[in-house]
Amino acid sequence: MLGFGMNLPVILRAGWHGSLFAALTIGATLSLGYWIGRRLEINRNTSVLISAGTAICGGSAIAAVGSVLAVTEAEIAVALGTVFLLNAVALYLFPLLGHALHLSQQQFGVWAGVAIHDVSSVVGAALPYGHDALETATAVKLSRTLWIVPITLGLAFSMGRQKRMPAGADSCPATKKPKVEMPWFIGLFLLASLSRSYLPPIAKWTPQISYVARGGLTLVLCLMGTSLSPRTLHVVGWKAAVQGALLWAFISVASLLLIVFAHAG
Repeated sequence: MLGFGMNLPVILRAGWHGSLFAALTIGATLSLGYWIGRRLEINRNTSVLISAGTAICGGSAIAAVGSVLAVTEAEIAVALGTVFLLNAVALYLFPLLGHALHLSQQQFGVWAGVAIHDVSSVVGAALPYGHDALETATAVKLSRTLWIVPITLGLAFSMGRQKRMPAGADSCPATKKPKVEMPWFIGLFLLASLSRSYLPPIAKWTPQISYVARGGLTLVLCLMGTSLSPRTLHVVGWKAAVQGALLWAFISVASLLLIVFAHAG
């Protein structure tokens, strides 16, 4: 529904301009996450899930990557708990820092889209900052979300090679190929934005649809908050929390410095 309030050419332009930036930050975050996971001796699947959720798009990336790693419910719970806790912090911290650092709406939108985990939390943080910040942040985050596809396909290919039966073992049962979860909501968002951009009758209803979408997102964020509890903290554990916090701090600070230096240049 948010797509009905956003211009498709603006979204595509923001995604294209930030493609190299996305590749660098995603690659660096995944590499750092691998190193931290090894140093802290975190369960491999949990470490990969937290790294993917931080680098790409939170819960959506965790669900997609988890579908090809054959993870347990406990591993998913730890990764999601880590991401949700940091999302809750970002919702309040990012707008405050953005105003304190005098970031423009476009700068804040890029920063939020890169450094905040989930699409809903990105929107929640950018919404009070301004319409331009919201549009930029959503475009940047959705363009990063598209990286779910090559990452999960790469993992599926890697897992398939690891599980391939050895030569001469013809009697062994074939390994079942992992099912890759695709982020279909991106396609629906783009269709909505396409309709808004090129169908005038739909564009007339944009304010009403956007109002309903923002109200729904507020409700979603409220319901996400109800899942945060002492039990969530206990499930996450200190090692996973440290990895998640370090990766989030890295991508937040690194992306902010790049954005500020690019603007100064």
